Amino acid sequence: MSKPFQFKEFSVNQDKCAMKIGTDGVLLGAWTPVQQNPFSVLDIGSGTGVLALMLAQRSYAEIVDAIEIDDEAYEQCVDNFEQSPWGDRLFCYHASIQEFAEEIDDSYDLIVCNPPFYSEDYKTENVSRDLARFQDAMPFNHLVASVSKLLSETGIFSVVVPFSEATKLIELAKQVNLFPNSRLNVKGNPLSSFKRSYITFSFKNLEITTKELVIETERHQFTADYVTLTKDFYLKM
Repeated sequence: MSKPFQFKEFSVNQDKCAMKIGTDGVLLGAWTPVQQNPFSVLDIGSGTGVLALMLAQRSYAEIVDAIEIDDEAYEQCVDNFEQSPWGDRLFCYHASIQEFAEEIDDSYDLIVCNPPFYSEDYKTENVSRDLARFQDAMPFNHLVASVSKLLSETGIFSVVVPFSEATKLIELAKQVNLFPNSRLNVKGNPLSSFKRSYITFSFKNLEITTKELVIETERHQFTADYVTLTKDFYLKM
């Protein structure tokens, strides 16, 4: 059994999850806006549950729900929720996003998703890992259609995608009346190209604000902006 990933206020077991905790998820959990004081939060495709746990720590939301389709990841997520300080606010559903969107009448003030990437054609031998990493498990059009059903009128949807896929996601979202409000383009170091885009959407068609974030100046030398974002979570920040 591998050791749990230890954050400042909670720990996460991830030995049963195909997708381990990484920068994408932690940055999304730290960057996603909560100043609107959401009452209800939904984490789509929760994996270990790290996003839901981070948002439980950062907000006063009374309902923090997650949905996970993979059997083992679902069990691990439930376990991580039960062991956390916010177990009474956290709940994980074992379902696909389409099933969930069709069956649930409630809406959410904040929805977050670290979706499967890699639309490339190759697959590995590990089905769970492929499910977590390939877009066919949760295509962007299914994701935005489901979010448009589940998001409250004044709600915010926060997501991370490869920088190269951001325009495609924005165009698909507009078809269901979800508009980009803020965007953070992230690169590993000052000389690398942008790898990820973090985007918030809402039903309000506002002018988008775009910012940039560099993670490291050199190996293991984190920028002040990155430290500021993640210091409430990582032990060594």
